[in-house]
Amino acid sequence: MKAKARLKILVPALLAAAALSGCYVMPLGSEGYPLPPYPGAVPPPVAPPAPPAAQVLAVRLYPANDKATQSGVLSGTLTSTAAGKGRFQLSYRGETLTGEATRVDGDSRRGMASAYGSSGAFMSCEYQMQSPRQGAGSCTLSDGAKYQVHIGM
Repeated sequence: MKAKARLKILVPALLAAAALSGCYVMPLGSEGYPLPPYPGAVPPPVAPPAPPAAQVLAVRLYPANDKATQSGVLSGTLTSTAAGKGRFQLSYRGETLTGEATRVDGDSRRGMASAYGSSGAFMSCEYQMQSPRQGAGSCTLSDGAKYQVHIGM
């Protein structure tokens, strides 16, 4: 076949293929995604929300009986998350007591905290939050010392 004859067959075939290719122009948004309501428009992917940042609240324990008066006012921290859990830490008689704080099921304001030290000393607390950053309650230590606890300042 001669080149001219091949060209007569090839050109119409290419034009038909181009006409039937089904391409169309679609406007895109500033981020490169098709704008709705055009067919095939895909919304941009949604990133999951970032977890809430933990907040550190100051904790002060004030003596509530004679045994607690021997040690005086105590200070510590409550590092809480929005999930209703947190880490509780304070120093008692030269020892660091560490544990957790948990909100009580069914009552997002009420909570319990427990802490333990390496020498075996432990503490149990119950508290009520008046706001996400402030609360009050009471704590009892394994040696019988009782304290009123104030969370947040």
